[in-house]
Amino acid sequence: MREEVIKEHGLTLEEYRRIVEILGREPDLLELGIFSVMWSEHCSYKSSRVHLRELPTEGPQVIQGPGENAGVVDIGDGLAVVFKMESHNHPSYIEPFQGAATGVGGILRDIFTMGARPVAILDALRFGEAGHPKTGYLVKGVVSGIAWYGNCVGVPTVGGDLYLNPSYNGNCLVNVMCVGIARKDRIFRGRAGGEGNPVLYVGSKTGRDGIHGATMASDVFGEGGEERRPTVQVGDPFTEKLLLEACLEAFKTGAVVGIQDMGAAGLTSSSVEMAGRGGVGIELDLDRVPRREEGMTPYEVMLSESQERMLLVVDRERVEEVERIFRKWGLEVSIIGRVIGEPLLRIKEGDKEVATLSISALTEGAPRYERPLKRPSYLEETPFFKIEDLPLPSDMNGVLLKLLSSPTIASKRWIYRQYDHMVRISTVVRPGSDSAVVRIKGTRKALALSVDCNSRYCYLDPRVGGMIAVAEAARNVAVSGGRPLAITDCLNFGSPENPEIMWQFRESIIGIKEACLELSTPVVSGNVSFYNETSGKAIHPTPMVGMVGLVEDLSHITTQWFKEEGDIIVLIGETLEEIGGSEYLAVIHGMEKGVPPRINLKRERAVIEACLEAIRGGIIKSAHDCSDGGLAVALAESSISSEDPLGVEIDVDPSIRVDAFLFGESQSRIVVSIDEKDLPTLEGILERRGLPHTILGRVRGRRFRIGNLIDLPLDLLKEAWERGLERVI
Repeated sequence: MREEVIKEHGLTLEEYRRIVEILGREPDLLELGIFSVMWSEHCSYKSSRVHLRELPTEGPQVIQGPGENAGVVDIGDGLAVVFKMESHNHPSYIEPFQGAATGVGGILRDIFTMGARPVAILDALRFGEAGHPKTGYLVKGVVSGIAWYGNCVGVPTVGGDLYLNPSYNGNCLVNVMCVGIARKDRIFRGRAGGEGNPVLYVGSKTGRDGIHGATMASDVFGEGGEERRPTVQVGDPFTEKLLLEACLEAFKTGAVVGIQDMGAAGLTSSSVEMAGRGGVGIELDLDRVPRREEGMTPYEVMLSESQERMLLVVDRERVEEVERIFRKWGLEVSIIGRVIGEPLLRIKEGDKEVATLSISALTEGAPRYERPLKRPSYLEETPFFKIEDLPLPSDMNGVLLKLLSSPTIASKRWIYRQYDHMVRISTVVRPGSDSAVVRIKGTRKALALSVDCNSRYCYLDPRVGGMIAVAEAARNVAVSGGRPLAITDCLNFGSPENPEIMWQFRESIIGIKEACLELSTPVVSGNVSFYNETSGKAIHPTPMVGMVGLVEDLSHITTQWFKEEGDIIVLIGETLEEIGGSEYLAVIHGMEKGVPPRINLKRERAVIEACLEAIRGGIIKSAHDCSDGGLAVALAESSISSEDPLGVEIDVDPSIRVDAFLFGESQSRIVVSIDEKDLPTLEGILERRGLPHTILGRVRGRRFRIGNLIDLPLDLLKEAWERGLERVI
């Protein structure tokens, strides 16, 4: 076969030789296509699996860990939370509206495939710098795509985060997390079983959209990327809604043996993965596949990534019962194959057999690489910076206003007001606080949800950055009243063929592992997205973490904004003289340098536990994680993020450099407000855990005052914060 054809399929010559060895001959185009998608990074995790296996994935709360469509965690009352995060980065850069929309569709299917009803969506977005000519176009397209799909399906988009950074100029990141609720004794899995059981195709018809999508997601871009536009799928959220309801109804019959979304690599991956998990084979008759285009070849049918399609294995005695359900909902349904005892993928067109391939060769037989690692050369320079050489700004008022208007810190209202975050009327805490909080209907419980990653920290020290991503997500859940349960991750990096990128990846994994072990938050699902680079320039390493926490009682729900005049403001934790990797250093001084803030994971756990104890004791009125922008920004957000802003009078005289006190990003810190009478109780909780704290001042008036350093009217603060993102987009 010609070398250019092999390269077009994303295979190396060595991988092609392995295929020839497996088959005992040259593959034809269909076989090559099937191997190429199943052996792609996107489907096989061939460069990451050796490292991913080190992550902690078990715990008493875990029902289903990695390896299925989504993770499942026990939340009591016979219920489980089902959740996962996925990326749709390359498609969203090429065609932002449909790329983002179909990303939402795919992650929704991952959740209801498990038997869960989706209850919430969160998005984690990364784009290039504000002045880049493509940034505004990408932001608007991606946000519109997420809003359109989620709003039409009727699942609320309740939270997320956004960073703008030059490293994403050539590759935006669109990571979407979905959370669902299911009965813990009615979890469905993507496993085929029962020799002779029929294989059902349900949903939309198959077209030519999305062919080579998995391969494209496992490749780098040259400049532009528009030549890949035909590989982006086209979504239909109204069909997705019908598919969701039909699947949930079909599950109630007890006739469904296994089910799998036709996502990346379409019919190929869904059939192969179901067979592989079940230890069986599948025979397909492509003549029976519903199509919306004429003259489609077996290659196109097997590799199409048309949306809103599912593959089911159904009890042979009850197939008509299941078919009736899908027809009732107006969906395509067709028996396209059967389960066979031999572990083979057998593909036929009518009476003609067009391919027979070993399931194990396509799954376990995929390459496994232990790629070389090398500490990046840029780290020989970036960590070295002396704080004493940095000029101290003369106008701290101006610094705070500029930070509040930075897109990373500024209100994301421009984005979330486009989302229907109240559909299904379960959203208790809307976007704009540390975590979204969603009520679990029929109980007094709720879920606290957060997605986090500071990619600048990961660029400067990926191990510490990985730790902080987990810790901040846990802290955001805890300040909202939730006990952190488990995480899903979406690991976004450049090319794994670059030893420096693989070093970043490995170090991030170690950081995530250490934090998850200390905080007892196992990794139950996730995704790896490599090749996020253009013309050799990679994104900052971005190991995104999605955290799910359980609020045991609705009365424990806490928000970040101050509640009453006269309340005491307390900082739990300690502020150190460190500004490396901070938003202050980047925005005010134009530097991405220094060592990220250090983190003590045992201290982090103690801070989280203390905050939760105080919340459950009913003494915390507001709680806010102190992170990007430091203490001054956290106080400002607590002042202005409610409908009725309240000022502060902070009396602390800093013992460290002023800008580090105001804008340094020391970890394991929470700003809380309490009634003065409850101060002894809070101090007792903190002292038992050996935690430092500072009484900062009081909630008071309509001005924002920090000693003699900052004095601003609240309306000026609020205007800078609320309009910051809109101004640059």
